[in-house]
Amino acid sequence: MELRSLQMANPVLHSSIPDLPRTTSATTQIFGAQLRFLEIEQTHIRLSSSSRNTLALRLKSPREPMGLTQEIVGDEQKSTVLTQSASDLFTKMKDRFLSFKKDKYLANIEHFKDLANAQEPKFMVIACADSRVCPSAVLGFQPGEAFVIRNIANLVPSYENGPSEVNAALDFAVNTLCVENILVVGHSCCGGIRALMSMEDETNSSSFLHNWVVIGKNARSNTKAIASKLSFDEQCRHCEKESLHHSLLNLLTYPWIKNKVVEGQLLIHGGYYDFVDCTFEKWSLGYTKSSSMVHNQYCIKNREFWS
Repeated sequence: MELRSLQMANPVLHSSIPDLPRTTSATTQIFGAQLRFLEIEQTHIRLSSSSRNTLALRLKSPREPMGLTQEIVGDEQKSTVLTQSASDLFTKMKDRFLSFKKDKYLANIEHFKDLANAQEPKFMVIACADSRVCPSAVLGFQPGEAFVIRNIANLVPSYENGPSEVNAALDFAVNTLCVENILVVGHSCCGGIRALMSMEDETNSSSFLHNWVVIGKNARSNTKAIASKLSFDEQCRHCEKESLHHSLLNLLTYPWIKNKVVEGQLLIHGGYYDFVDCTFEKWSLGYTKSSSMVHNQYCIKNREFWS
């Protein structure tokens, strides 16, 4: 149907749409579709006032169920509470920082100016990420005294495991900063060790936690063999120390660490912090050359118990 005949048939359309030039059949079909849509729109416009009121009420009605609306409001309230809580925490953090600046930084300004130019820590500390075992708080390290890296279960992967943030830190601390001591600190009630002891044998997993703690699988195997008759909690405690032993030995798989230990330029230590009764056990890994010069021997020495 041509455009002009449609206009004559519908006076409303005729009054509102100007004459348009004739077009090809394909274009006419497109315009025809547009005009039919306009006819529908005009029909809606001529709805009775009562229909319009009904339509308005429908448009004003909520599109989401009341349960969803209440859930959104509830989430907003929770977000407000969370934001306020975070604000309070940062206020406390600000106060602690300003106290640090006043009591330590400004009181020892020359020391901190020297640290701004270079660092010469005597210790590298490898500790667990557990919030209860901060090595600076527990062992009193001050800025510049310890190069610290923390991970789940204070694990040290072997050299053969390939690149990781732990051996990158070892490389920097030993070869660039030339630390004189490496201290690996384990602790009681370690969730990472508990995860290690809980995992299934030879199970593939997409869990980041599982794929990290599996580094300690040899410690887990030794614990299962030695302490199989103990309760699970006691096995975990045993593995916390067994894992420390394996991490100390894993340090010696790094050529630049082993060489410095052999030459007496670097010492390796283990530590175990029991935060249940606040005790600390410390020992060192001794190195002895065998007479045959083929096998080197390592032993525990200088064990101390602080309570």
